[in-house]
Amino acid sequence: MYFEEIQIGDYRTIPETSVCHDDMLHFSQVYNPHPVHVDEKFAKTTRAGKILASGVYTFLLGWAHYVMQDFGGTETLAGTEIRMQFFAPVFAGDTLHGKAFVADAQVRNPYNGSIDVQVDLYNQHDELVLRSHSSEIVKRKNPAANLHAV
Repeated sequence: MYFEEIQIGDYRTIPETSVCHDDMLHFSQVYNPHPVHVDEKFAKTTRAGKILASGVYTFLLGWAHYVMQDFGGTETLAGTEIRMQFFAPVFAGDTLHGKAFVADAQVRNPYNGSIDVQVDLYNQHDELVLRSHSSEIVKRKNPAANLHAV
């Protein structure tokens, strides 16, 4: 989908995905080996009382589903920024679901535009656990015509 076909407010549903203990633990062992993410004994001494999913792992669970239905599809050229906010802990066995929507859209130049996509992920209790914003560059429909319009 070209930039001109994308509207602020367009949305995609992030389907349910389960947080698998083994996948969560493996991810953290490789990419975020803080004891709260990998050490059961240590995690028991924390306020949560058990191992927490890494925030980046949580983000990627939702992102994997979003990318399969990305607003720009094959017209998406690149991502330029990702920001994440974490609101509640995520644990093995949780079920996440959510929504991605276009929060903003700006023309960058005759060739492409930029969209800001907000992804909200919720747990099985409909509690917001993560909000992310990503900026994506998307091709414009007719760059040659856009050059003359400038």
